[in-house]
Amino acid sequence: MTLEEQIHQNSIQQPERVALITVDQQVTYAQMWESCLLAATNVRKKYNLKQGDRIILAAAANIDFIYAYFGIHIAGGVCVPIDPDTNQTRYELIRESTKPVCTMGALHKVEGYDVIPFSDMLDPCDKVDEYQTPDTEQIADVLFTTGTTGAPKGVALNHRNLTAAAMNINTFIKNTAEDVELLALPVSHSFGLGRVRCVLSKGGSLVLLGTFASMKKFFGQMEQYHCTGFGMVPAGWGYIKKMSGRKISQFADQLRYIEIGSSFMSIEDKELLCELLPNTRICMHYGLTEASRSAFMEFHSEHDKLGTAGKTSPNVEVAIFSAEGKRQPIGSEGEVCVKGNHVTCSYWNETPERFQKDFFDGYFRTGDCGFLDEEGYIHLKSRIKEIINVGGKKVSPMEVEDILNTIPGITESACVAMPDPEGVMGELVKAFIVCSDDSLTDAAILDVLRPKLEVYKLPAVIERISEIPKTASGKVQRFKLKV
Repeated sequence: MTLEEQIHQNSIQQPERVALITVDQQVTYAQMWESCLLAATNVRKKYNLKQGDRIILAAAANIDFIYAYFGIHIAGGVCVPIDPDTNQTRYELIRESTKPVCTMGALHKVEGYDVIPFSDMLDPCDKVDEYQTPDTEQIADVLFTTGTTGAPKGVALNHRNLTAAAMNINTFIKNTAEDVELLALPVSHSFGLGRVRCVLSKGGSLVLLGTFASMKKFFGQMEQYHCTGFGMVPAGWGYIKKMSGRKISQFADQLRYIEIGSSFMSIEDKELLCELLPNTRICMHYGLTEASRSAFMEFHSEHDKLGTAGKTSPNVEVAIFSAEGKRQPIGSEGEVCVKGNHVTCSYWNETPERFQKDFFDGYFRTGDCGFLDEEGYIHLKSRIKEIINVGGKKVSPMEVEDILNTIPGITESACVAMPDPEGVMGELVKAFIVCSDDSLTDAAILDVLRPKLEVYKLPAVIERISEIPKTASGKVQRFKLKV
């Protein structure tokens, strides 16, 4: 069944179960389904939406957005979720690429275009269209990547992809209809939107918080609605820890699960979460917009593997391939590639012939370098395009950063390739650091690195900057640091 079919079944089997919760409103599954059908009817009648037509959604974590999102799917349309704070240039790029029939929601940094409020889809109708099951191979969403390389792509996901991803995630995390999840992630990104789909497909309740900005509101709603889980990026955990210390431990007997993902998290933070939440299923995923949550690990049961990206998710296969497309044995480094029904069906406006170049023997090429150990755990090294080639020897920026980040006085770091000024080695390592200790010298930093790294991995240049450029989900954008 598609996600919409699953939600329809929930509206029949548990019509009075609360699906959506805000500060001033609670919506049952029966009410939510009726509003989704109303949105589908309006989008057909008002905007003459035909199967396959696109609508850009400036996605905000509110009830009307959810009606619009599922309503457009029911009407046969394609959703293009974007951040409400999308800038003019990016919006125009997406608009030109997708040629939408309209844009809905609210855009804060774009001028000169009509943007229709979500509520426009909820005008009363004399007759609401009956539900028709969408074709599972039809494109449902186009998500434009945030971009760690500076070249965002439109990732097309069909209904089969979305259903498969939700099933895989729910199977690992063990979500049930009894769960009440606090949503504080942006729904314009794969992670947050995925949590919406996972909870509602299982018949659980979703508390729409919006952001982690107010700890008082976060903990207040956790307590008021007796939330059993939530999702967060590592930066979100950093904020919670900074603003509230160990307070999350007060919910140790209440929280059944947490899903973490989208960027690197230190082992120290993973161990702290294990200490604070000894009975919570703490799950961290590895994946891409193109292949959502391809691997998972659970902090307590896999405590001795906290430095890895975990094992393959349910119904997913992972293999390592060489640059020539040859499958690599256990322990050998290469490109991490994944296979499963959750993998993107295409890139928007890209030919099938070009899209096939993103696969090795049916496995999608993630662009990440790593290896599999004998137990099946994935060890990530770096993005392949970010590997630094020092005289033919490969250096993972993450390996150097992991050590830099342990040095007292260094808040965070990022390493990139720089041209060798002597023209001998081709590339050298350049380290950018955010430093809280003005007395920390380059020499002192190198004294820490030398016993732990080969000579060719040592930074040739160390530059201090005020912050490391990152995407909204916390991924380092190294391309912005390159000369």
